[in-house]
Amino acid sequence: MKLLRVGTAGAERPALLDAEGVLRDLSGVVPDIDGALLADDAALGRIRTAAEAGELPALDAAGLRVGPPLARIGKVVCIGLNYHDHARETGAEPPAEPVIFFKAADTVVGPHDTVLVPRGSVKTDWEVELAVVIGRTARYLGSREEALGHVAGYAVAHDVSEREFQIERGGTWDKGKNCETFNPLGPWLVTADEVPDPQALGLRLWVNGELRQDGSTADQIFSVAEVVRYVSQFMTLYPGDVINTGTPAGVALGMPEPKPFLRAGDVVELEVEGLGRQRQVFAAG
Repeated sequence: MKLLRVGTAGAERPALLDAEGVLRDLSGVVPDIDGALLADDAALGRIRTAAEAGELPALDAAGLRVGPPLARIGKVVCIGLNYHDHARETGAEPPAEPVIFFKAADTVVGPHDTVLVPRGSVKTDWEVELAVVIGRTARYLGSREEALGHVAGYAVAHDVSEREFQIERGGTWDKGKNCETFNPLGPWLVTADEVPDPQALGLRLWVNGELRQDGSTADQIFSVAEVVRYVSQFMTLYPGDVINTGTPAGVALGMPEPKPFLRAGDVVELEVEGLGRQRQVFAAG
């Protein structure tokens, strides 16, 4: 299933995109798309049954904002330097273990919402990523197979980053990762049954129409299954938590000088195969 949330910010309603591309209203079946829903097999079953029976009313998508596909996110766990080609372009050694940092849940915005360039920023950068959405509480998972059994679905994430804040201002990476609007998510949460192999997905990103990133999750240093298993050794993952799994080569940081960092007025478009497409106009923060 392709689950999403539509409407004005803070007042989104749950919806489903059916096999014919018709937007369907889920508000008569479930109250929202969140961790509680993803952990409730009976509720998910009601959605499937209603969709298959043709009982869901159509919504007019014209002019309708698409919000983040997940409400009440608990935490956003991020994996750094998780593609071989991205590590090479930044001159970094491939990590021996996954690099973990966090984004606050309030950085998450809709896939087409405006992204704000922070005040004083000169190095705002782009990163297309595969996001993993947790559907079952995960603690000390014992295998990669078990880890995949705790995944509810997948989505497109844009891990926007401010490189000066991240690298040059001291401390951890979090300063450059938690600026307002820095994690567009969606358009859809695609349930795991529609993604048989998360290591076979293409990722692409364009800036002002120019292709900048063109990679595949096959190039990940640590697979989706290994990332989920590994993270569960250090923290409990709950339904509705999100893991951003890293970005392939092609970011501004890895390019020759002068590096083409983002400015107000730039347009970024990105997609992950089968998971939909995002488009953001950048504006001054």
